[in-house]
Amino acid sequence: MKLPLEEKTITALHWIIEILNKHKINYQISGGFAGKVFGSKRELHDIDIDISKKDFDKILPEISDYIIYGPSHYVDDKWDLELIILNYNGQEIDISDSDNILISNKERTKWISFTTDFSKTLNIDLNGIKIKVINPKDFIEYKKELDGEHQLEDIEAAKKYVEAL
Repeated sequence: MKLPLEEKTITALHWIIEILNKHKINYQISGGFAGKVFGSKRELHDIDIDISKKDFDKILPEISDYIIYGPSHYVDDKWDLELIILNYNGQEIDISDSDNILISNKERTKWISFTTDFSKTLNIDLNGIKIKVINPKDFIEYKKELDGEHQLEDIEAAKKYVEAL
């Protein structure tokens, strides 16, 4: 699969995937980047990657120069999770704890737990880089809980992706 991505994004993706693979860390790409893989046309801001918190320490020595947040507990009105934010040569990469992700529903009345099932990830060759991407059905389920037009665009793209499988 070939996607038109900025050079900084391809370079950052290759860098972080190489580190994750070297340490044999199970991961999945989610968020807007997964949306792009599924066909969403919206602008890409960051690369979201889910890994187990127990694996944070394995990669910290190699990513520490690029950390702009964390590893720390992050909570806002939409998310409650353990998080590391990197800036690799201008490309933001968000690494989240796959074991304990809470997402607030749109009404902000309850928290919903989303556990990552790595057995369902898709293995994709993207611009010559082998990556693991969230299952599109799981992607749709968590995107439904988030608000914003860009979420709807991601959901529609993922639905079309699933139909084409």
